[in-house]
Amino acid sequence: MSEPMHLWMRHESRTTERRAPLTPSDARAVVESGHRLTVERSPQRVFADDEYAAAGAELAEPVSWVDAPADAIVLGLKELPDEPAALEHTHIFFGHAYKGQTGAAELLARFRRGGGTLLDIEYLTKGGRRVVAFGYWAGYVGAALAVLHDRGALTAPLEPMERSTLDDLLRSSTGDERCLVIGALGRSGTGARDAIAVAGCEATAWDMAETVALDKESLLAHDLLVNCVMVSEPAPPFVTDEDLATPGRRLRTLSDVTADFTSDLNLLPVNRAETTWEQPVRRLVEASGGAPAVDIVAIDNLPSLLPREASTTFSADLLPVLLELPRESEPWRATRARFDAATTG
Repeated sequence: MSEPMHLWMRHESRTTERRAPLTPSDARAVVESGHRLTVERSPQRVFADDEYAAAGAELAEPVSWVDAPADAIVLGLKELPDEPAALEHTHIFFGHAYKGQTGAAELLARFRRGGGTLLDIEYLTKGGRRVVAFGYWAGYVGAALAVLHDRGALTAPLEPMERSTLDDLLRSSTGDERCLVIGALGRSGTGARDAIAVAGCEATAWDMAETVALDKESLLAHDLLVNCVMVSEPAPPFVTDEDLATPGRRLRTLSDVTADFTSDLNLLPVNRAETTWEQPVRRLVEASGGAPAVDIVAIDNLPSLLPREASTTFSADLLPVLLELPRESEPWRATRARFDAATTG
């Protein structure tokens, strides 16, 4: 067996974050593989603390990772709290640190000050392809919320639910929207198309071939657009302010599943801010000249609205990769190289 590691799964500081990177059953697999697992108690996580204890994990208090042994590898999902100012441990989570996002420079500076390492989950890749992601459920929820809003059936604040509940809402709503999913063949796009199908519609599916030279007239002839495209270098935007001023435009609802709205690589530059569970939709443009108003859904933790399904899928994908960490397999080398490139020179 590879050298044992000490994993420390932290409580998520964001109050709307209900997911877990490891389910209790997969936590048991970590322990049975000979590794030590500490799990911070969390009143909001979809799985109970006792389930992790029964799986063989040691329980600790929330945010106690700051005082964890130096060799502990801290596992999470979303952003860290603002303190400590210097990060000493190896951290595994979605750092959103390499595309010019808000707070990215300060996060990397915290790692530099403390000598720690960020192993960003987004950059766990094999052959250039991501091996772990929440994409399917992000696309599913993002499309579902957009459809429900477009049909006047979305209520706020949002609350976590089971997939069956969300599907019932989609089936009981009525509408015949022209829906466009961009990035339709990836994980997120597949989820988006599936949710739209549950709602009784068939989405127009665009992927790389259809976005080489955008047909803006066709794009604006849809009622609803779901952006599922993740880019790593600049590309022409899908929707601009000028597009929304186009006479005869039908487009009225956007869902930005990718949520790169604070990045320099934002493909929907008509929006630069997130929406929230409390206010899931924001108006971008008022109705004018016969064209409808335009609204956007831009929530950056969409899968947390289906926390059990999303966590179960993600954990199953993460577990085999996580067990390869002691021997630093290709995905871990890839994400470490991305961190090194951003923090040296």
